[in-house]
Amino acid sequence: MKDYDFDINIAVVGIGLIGGSYAMALRALKPRSIIGIDRDGKVLKNALHRGIVDEVYESGGKFLKDVDLVIAALYPGDTVKFVRDNLQNFKNGGIITDTSSVKRDVVRDINSFLPGHIEFVAGHPMTGRESRGIEFASADIFTNANYIITPSNKNTARGLKIIDEMARRIGCGSVVYVSPEKHDDIIAFTSQLPHAAAVSIINSHGENFINSMSSFIGGSFKDITRVAQINSELWSELFMMNSDKLIDEIEIFQRSMDRLKTALKGKDTDMLKDIFENAACRRKSLIKR
Repeated sequence: MKDYDFDINIAVVGIGLIGGSYAMALRALKPRSIIGIDRDGKVLKNALHRGIVDEVYESGGKFLKDVDLVIAALYPGDTVKFVRDNLQNFKNGGIITDTSSVKRDVVRDINSFLPGHIEFVAGHPMTGRESRGIEFASADIFTNANYIITPSNKNTARGLKIIDEMARRIGCGSVVYVSPEKHDDIIAFTSQLPHAAAVSIINSHGENFINSMSSFIGGSFKDITRVAQINSELWSELFMMNSDKLIDEIEIFQRSMDRLKTALKGKDTDMLKDIFENAACRRKSLIKR
């Protein structure tokens, strides 16, 4: 199958960090137009002034009839709502994708009401920053990032190819296909558990202790707590939508901590070394760059 021609109209819904970065990166594909949709008029004015988008709207509407590809860079629940609210506006044969980091509920809900002439291809770019907003958006945020597609039985070869090729051409280093169930299972460990651990570490002592320790903070503390600078609204939604998977991972993590505590209580240096060496070996094999 030949390369897809991105001489099309693309709409990005939600012009924040991820949506703004998408709009910037998509310029390299030379689309006919990039339309920005956001509830915040100031954000739209900024994006238009900087040439990130060509047209702006504060909500969906009939203009979507001319849009070939819609990228919803919204919270999961807002993505579902946007699609539902604009069913009568989407183009026949149009493709919708998302950026949500939880997939089961999003895929199930959208596919439950989406008509057959519109296709939803669930996508998850594994990228981001601690800072929020279009001010921090950048086309290179996708460079060498992993991109996950979670296909359903309603997807076509054409729809999957378009999103796969888009991901690769904006710079993603790999595109992986897994079921929505498997995606949420793995993401609970690789993304949500680290955020839960970082938040728990920061919250494990009272304010007086935390305020007195600034002179004792080094690289390791900064590294492990970096993601504790968290968007509470978004991550509360993500955790709740994947609570069963995350609870499983928290319980596994607690057992791992219990083993470490057992070694310390028993003064078992050999056991402690084994824990450390096993972790070092696993990380080396898991993270290759």
